[in-house]
Amino acid sequence: MKKNGAQLAVYALEQLGIDYTYGIPGTHTTELYDALAFSETIQPILVSHEAGASFMADATSRCSNSIGTIVIVPAAGLTHAMSGIGEAFLDGIPMLIIAGGTRTDSGKHYQLHQFDQLSLAKPITKAQFRIETHEEIIPTIFNAYNIATSGEPGPVFIELPVNLQLFSTTVKTLPKYTAPVKEDKLDMGAIEKAIDLLAKAKNPMLFLGWGAVDYTSISIPLAELLAAPVATTLQGKSSFPNTHPLYTSVGLGAAAKPSNQWALKEHDVLLVVGARFGEIATRSYGLDQPKNLIHIDINPDVFNKNYTTTVAIESDAGIAMKLILEGLQSRDFSSSRNKEELGFKIREMNGKYFQEWLKEKQKDKVSPGHFFLSLKQQLDKDVQIVVDDGKHTFLASELFPVDYPRSFISPTDFNCMGYCVPASIAAKLNNPKKQVAAIVGDGAFLMTGMELSTAVNYEVPIMIFLFNDGELGQISQFQKIPLNKKTCSVLGKIDYEGVTLGLGASYIRIENDFEIEEGIKAAIEECTIGVPVLVDVNVDYTQKTMLTKGVVKVNLKRFPLDEKIRFLSRAMKRHIFSPQKD
Repeated sequence: MKKNGAQLAVYALEQLGIDYTYGIPGTHTTELYDALAFSETIQPILVSHEAGASFMADATSRCSNSIGTIVIVPAAGLTHAMSGIGEAFLDGIPMLIIAGGTRTDSGKHYQLHQFDQLSLAKPITKAQFRIETHEEIIPTIFNAYNIATSGEPGPVFIELPVNLQLFSTTVKTLPKYTAPVKEDKLDMGAIEKAIDLLAKAKNPMLFLGWGAVDYTSISIPLAELLAAPVATTLQGKSSFPNTHPLYTSVGLGAAAKPSNQWALKEHDVLLVVGARFGEIATRSYGLDQPKNLIHIDINPDVFNKNYTTTVAIESDAGIAMKLILEGLQSRDFSSSRNKEELGFKIREMNGKYFQEWLKEKQKDKVSPGHFFLSLKQQLDKDVQIVVDDGKHTFLASELFPVDYPRSFISPTDFNCMGYCVPASIAAKLNNPKKQVAAIVGDGAFLMTGMELSTAVNYEVPIMIFLFNDGELGQISQFQKIPLNKKTCSVLGKIDYEGVTLGLGASYIRIENDFEIEEGIKAAIEECTIGVPVLVDVNVDYTQKTMLTKGVVKVNLKRFPLDEKIRFLSRAMKRHIFSPQKD
């Protein structure tokens, strides 16, 4: 049979179980999109910008069993998509990037989009391929998928030249995809050392990242057996049920919630699973060296980075945790701590912290505490929460509990603004029976808000809660505290109602605390009838999160003495002699 290269590529994607591709067709991908149009299992999604496509692919991998896939034009398509690719690379999220390529059979130079894409993609992808023959197409895509999903997952780039897409070749058979047998490297000696440390510990603690997100059936009984407080990374917030009595908060260190700081102060062994000690996870490295650190991760490169590991275990998180749990059980281990009393104390501290956000209702602003309380009460238990990068991110992490794995999606280590709106569209496409609630700052919305048109075009009923304060909230607050001056962090006047209605979506405004309940209720109703809706929230950012308070303090503490004096003196002078109105 005769098949052109585009048809072979689409066949390979079908074999991998791809449900959606994201991108914009162009001169060098026309044949690919034509082949996608005839696929019975893949739906190509047209986006307004390739950055949105890569954010959608990232979210697809985070909240479904499919790998996020983008199909983009060469050169400009790749440069536009690099934000989402970089996010996936730093966060350990699998992704397939299929880009068209210029003709390799013409011998011509200075072709449209002629560019060394592999060199550009190399720093932010696990592997890069340029396909040179028809025979390479299917095996290369299969191999790229295996690389993307093995070890620490990540994005893989493939360039498919346009001449291969256009022209046909004779194909005798089309190979079926067979997943390789994965061998887990496991040091049983390290497992035994970890069990010994935990068995002797009086106050162990767990810190779970995205690598542990699919293993709550193991992490919950392990935490309960150890009577261990649990914290998560921001990305791994859904790795442990947030309403469980042993759950403290997101993050470790001085900028985490009080229950977390108390548990960390008491700990004598810290078991870290599927997490890295990055800047956000440690609250700007405000974490002192943990005691007796047991670190489980599939990527051995993360060990002994920033903090010294006592026991390092290179393994899939689920396998290692299961062996540790079984090892403790086989020793008839029981904790010397009272699990119920511990859980009561953690709940009491978390409840007290949340109450600090429930002050008297305001008539001119929306208080985050009252907003998130109503949001939690009205949304489904398994709602998919998608956030962006900004102050709203840390408010959501502190004030909105989630209990289901993969139900909280956040750009973390790349920390890219503009993630939320396109990611929430992909979350809904891949989870059509679940509610999807996106929480985005106004600055981040301005970057990719036009993707709301994609939600309208494909009838994707998402609710987007726009936290509107007219500023780049997190940066503005960081500027205000020490500098008393906001530079390039105040946004211009935007008619969000006009933008939303112009794109064909529904618009709701929540002006103050007394409108919260009805506003959220109306948004849910709009989505129920299949309409995407933007909810413009007149948010009050006056009250600072633990992250904001802690990070400024932590960073200042690390300054050399002379710089600390200079910095504090400047801040004092500006606040006294040059007051700036908000």
